[in-house]
Amino acid sequence: MAHGPDDKTGGVSYDNYHTDSNNDIDGPEFTPAEEKKIWRRVDLRLVVLIGFMYCVSLMDRANLSNAKVAGMESDPRDPKFKHEQGLNLIGFRYNIMSLVFFPPYIIFQIPSTVIVRALGPRLHLGTITLLWGSVMVAMAFVNDWQVMAGMRVLLGILEAGFFPSCVYLLSTWYTRYEMGKRYSLFYILGCVASAFAGLLAYGIMSLQGKANMAAWRWIFLTIFMALLGYALIVGFPDQWKPSWHFLSEREVKYVLSKVNEDRGDAVVEPFSMGVYLRSALDWKIWCYAMIFFNNTTVTYGLAYFLPDILRKSLHYDQKMSQIMGAPPYIAAGVVMYLTGWIGDKYQIRGPIIIFNMILSLIGIPLLGWTTNGSVRYFGIFLLAAGVNANIPVTMTYQANNIRGQWKRAFCSATLVGFGGIGGIAGSLVFRAQDAPAYKPGLFACMACCILNIVIVTILTLNFTKRNRDARAGKKFIEGADDGFLYTI
Repeated sequence: MAHGPDDKTGGVSYDNYHTDSNNDIDGPEFTPAEEKKIWRRVDLRLVVLIGFMYCVSLMDRANLSNAKVAGMESDPRDPKFKHEQGLNLIGFRYNIMSLVFFPPYIIFQIPSTVIVRALGPRLHLGTITLLWGSVMVAMAFVNDWQVMAGMRVLLGILEAGFFPSCVYLLSTWYTRYEMGKRYSLFYILGCVASAFAGLLAYGIMSLQGKANMAAWRWIFLTIFMALLGYALIVGFPDQWKPSWHFLSEREVKYVLSKVNEDRGDAVVEPFSMGVYLRSALDWKIWCYAMIFFNNTTVTYGLAYFLPDILRKSLHYDQKMSQIMGAPPYIAAGVVMYLTGWIGDKYQIRGPIIIFNMILSLIGIPLLGWTTNGSVRYFGIFLLAAGVNANIPVTMTYQANNIRGQWKRAFCSATLVGFGGIGGIAGSLVFRAQDAPAYKPGLFACMACCILNIVIVTILTLNFTKRNRDARAGKKFIEGADDGFLYTI
């Protein structure tokens, strides 16, 4: 008889329903209308809430570029800029401040998915959100670029556990072909953050001189959602407690039965460091991670330098460069949801990744090698839509093709960890000396898009062969004989 995380954690007891030798759980039955209500409640309490928390996280990171444009880069010794109280970001100082966030962000991600299991999402996510929000507030009072860089290191440590924990948590609640839309909605809220961070910065710039503070300092005084997250966020489905008023135990058992029927890993095995680390031997995990690295190299490059590109390359003024950064991310959110919906409906992932990369490969030359300002701006739309829409698709791609709770946890951590490495690369691709054309950075973005197409093609060929062998009974996928097939 299979069990949840023990009676000590208050988790779901599986004694009241059947578990056979294939680990199939016969959960309670509901009408289609009742099932829709259950998933709607899960979506509201899980996807929407952590999506808003991630929105705050991304805004906190994007604030650096907006603060730079708002005067943080200026030299306070220059009488012309004395009122801006800048940090004199000459040379590579801004690049250094951008990239020092990522080494601790990468290092502390690997254990995060184990910690979130031990502490529970409410305590783990609520605490780190509270702490990094406090660091952001402290950044508003920094007077030295080196201190700001140190604060960014601390921010990287605190934010490291958030995204991989969210990716892992979402993957435990939904079946494979329910994930695409949910991951898209989760990340769309992040796109909203990227879109409105610039608009918010534009509005905040009117606070120049208020309380004797420069406008860029006000940008760091953001509102964070730690207390709301702590009060409302839910745990893993196998950790149900009577305090979960939004779902009954019977309804949670239904969720677990659906997940188990889909991929057979709803029941959590006892943690083993050997099992956890052995997942690294699966070469496909590193392919997913590399796809994510290529995507995030471009997305972070845009997040950190789009205001600069708009100002120096497309010649918008300081305020308009903040405003004009919003529409491409709104368009990206639309593409993101549509591709997530199509992926779930037709049960495909790889072709969508390739499609999004082609969008980006069309957008980059339009931005970098045409002369019409409107056409170049349209290129930003295509580039932002392609690379940002691929973030949730890649998350779903790996989640659909992984079995086992601890392998899923390891894969979530490595995926987001490589995303952090992409953040380091993205911090460096658009260099100050390459302004205003930024051609080397655009070439790097093109290379990332092309490499993603190559990797997905290799995985598609492998998955097609493995699925064909599994259907013929020659070889089982992931060591299971229950008909599991890879999602192409």
